[in-house]
Amino acid sequence: MEKQKFLPNLTGKNMLLGFQHVFAMFGATVLVPLITGLNVSTTLLAAGAGTLLFHFITKGKVPAFLGSSFAFLGGFAVVAPKLLDTTTGEYTIPNTEMLPYACGGVVFAGFMYVLLAFCVKAFGVKKVMKFFPPVVTGPIIISIGLILAPSAITNASSNWILSITALSIIIICNIWGKGMIKIIPILLSVVCTYILALVCGWVDFSAVQQAAWIGSPISQASMAKFDISAIITIMPIALASMMEHIGDIAAISATTGENYIEDPGLHRTLLGDGIATSFAGLIGGPANTTYGENTGVLALTKVYDPSVVRLAAAIAVILSIIPKFDAIVNTIPPAIIGGVSLILYGMISAVGVRNVVENKIDFSNSRNLIIAAVILVSALGFNSTGGLTFKILGASVTLSGLAIAAILGIFLNAILPGNDYNM
Repeated sequence: MEKQKFLPNLTGKNMLLGFQHVFAMFGATVLVPLITGLNVSTTLLAAGAGTLLFHFITKGKVPAFLGSSFAFLGGFAVVAPKLLDTTTGEYTIPNTEMLPYACGGVVFAGFMYVLLAFCVKAFGVKKVMKFFPPVVTGPIIISIGLILAPSAITNASSNWILSITALSIIIICNIWGKGMIKIIPILLSVVCTYILALVCGWVDFSAVQQAAWIGSPISQASMAKFDISAIITIMPIALASMMEHIGDIAAISATTGENYIEDPGLHRTLLGDGIATSFAGLIGGPANTTYGENTGVLALTKVYDPSVVRLAAAIAVILSIIPKFDAIVNTIPPAIIGGVSLILYGMISAVGVRNVVENKIDFSNSRNLIIAAVILVSALGFNSTGGLTFKILGASVTLSGLAIAAILGIFLNAILPGNDYNM
């Protein structure tokens, strides 16, 4: 492959292509901090800088954009549940005390990517993936969406007019949209519903007026802190997001006609995603993941130049140093987030179902049925009771339902006979 410049020539065409990638990732990437209470500016910096780190580690060959991962929302909800707003009676106040500990868990989740990358390099893809077959990862992904469902309803119920409008726009764009409209339905939904909220007088701009134009995207108070309970709760979620990563790299390879699993190698793409995720958690941002939305842009434009994606990453970094932009994003009513989440969380579970269906998992086989059943019931059951708390060396540790499900699923897959999965 011909060596690419770090950034393309800043022509009007390349700037437009770069902004298209920004638009494609923006709605979903910004939605994660709005749900969790993390800082939007920090999240944009984590996405932009994380993407540039990924490109450096993968030798600049893979046209992938890294944005906020939804897989970790369940972990954030357990470690740093939102606090009650006594004026509205809703759980909407960010848990600023516990969010840094959740970010500390994200740092260690990134280390799991690094560990898997070294295993892939040392033992080969097929041997490693035998421990993470679709019968394990599929039900875990399904569980993530189902665990998050109650928070979507809570936010949506604060204003059903806004939430239903947001949901309807996404459906219309996905089903009947053409071109870029089909690629950026979340962004269009948020913008159009936000305009409706403005017209109805449901937006408070007081914080925007006080925000500065230029500032640091990183706050010392939000940087990662470490707690064994939070780490053990969030780390296992990386098992699901790593499987998502492998699927995304395969999809990008199919789109561009290049085999990125072979060159620069799956070990490099995993390493890049892992280091980007650890960096994001360290500065107080959400975990990163390769974005399917940007793969859609590649398919639409037929422009596969990785330097254009790096330009989009640079634009995200620039937006991160504008606090007034952050303040505007934070004026979005919770009901809009709820409306978007109604379909987004369902789509997470649907991806898990697709993972199982596409890999033709045979549920007439008792082994597969047992593994899936234990994962689903453990994830939802333990989550409803607050997880499992125990002590290790005097320290109190709480495992989330998702963490317990992942551990049990991997264990059962390893010990039960009949593991015949082949990539």
